[in-house]
Amino acid sequence: MSDSSSHSSTGPWIIAGLVLLLLILHQDTWFWTDDTLIFGFMPIGMFWHVCISIAASLTWALATKIAWPIDEDDEAAIIAQQAAGEETAE
Repeated sequence: MSDSSSHSSTGPWIIAGLVLLLLILHQDTWFWTDDTLIFGFMPIGMFWHVCISIAASLTWALATKIAWPIDEDDEAAIIAQQAAGEETAE
């Protein structure tokens, strides 16, 4: 089995696992009554949601990298267009 087929078959499962983990962690009932302030002004519950939002953004970026990789033909066309653009700029 080649490395690329292994990557493409496990990638969606990794993303699904990360999304499921984020869905579970989003239910943060343990911070509802906590009055702790982070950085002296931000309630810990809000800080938790900031961290969950950052993790969700990183998960989405990873998902786009895994789920929608650039095809080799498309990549060659992009490189050719960039090279043509550099030649005309000179």
